[in-house]
Amino acid sequence: MSFVFDPAAPVAVPVAGSEDRFPVRRVYCVGRNYAAHAREMGFDPDREPPFFFCKPADAVVPVAEGSTLSLPYPPETANLHYEIELVAAIGRGGADIPVEQALEHVWGYAVGLDMTRRDLQMKMREAGRPWELGKAFDQSGPIGPLHPAASVPDVGRAGIWLQVNGADKQRSDIGKLIWSVAETVSYLSRYFRLEAGDLIYTGTPEGVGPVVRGDRMVGGVDGLGTLSVRMV
Repeated sequence: MSFVFDPAAPVAVPVAGSEDRFPVRRVYCVGRNYAAHAREMGFDPDREPPFFFCKPADAVVPVAEGSTLSLPYPPETANLHYEIELVAAIGRGGADIPVEQALEHVWGYAVGLDMTRRDLQMKMREAGRPWELGKAFDQSGPIGPLHPAASVPDVGRAGIWLQVNGADKQRSDIGKLIWSVAETVSYLSRYFRLEAGDLIYTGTPEGVGPVVRGDRMVGGVDGLGTLSVRMV
């Protein structure tokens, strides 16, 4: 078989402590999955069914542990926000996965950022239109190395945090997710067949806010290292 042009190499996330790489297939993101964040965005945090949006796989930008990504400020926005998140990586496919078995499909976890053109997202939301302009732009999903699930057995109770220029902005714990990782995987698999290579950005806690060129973001999830990004 021949191609009209050479296909791009797959996006691949490094695996902590290994030469292996995790190839990315799809990227799903959970909206408003912490009650305090829902309130700061102007919504009732009642436990309504989760909702999802997607990013293209090539929006994911792998960042090696100990390095700092230089991230260009994206076009067509004057209000770029950070959102620190736990990312779950699917290693085994399935559909209609029972919640009791959902974590068996999770290969590992990483720290991720869901960068958001908030002004465009709000404009789309107010018009009842999809969020892609605000969420799915180039390089909008920086991610740190993946850690195998067995190496972080307590991730469901881990702390999650983000600092900008050394000042605390977000600080919570994964136990405050409205929908746990297992529940999210199970629910999502009712609508999409999940496959190995899928990433799920599981939602951000309260404290989201803007960054400008020159700002440095450092965030982490306990047991998963840190993710460092500087806006340029």
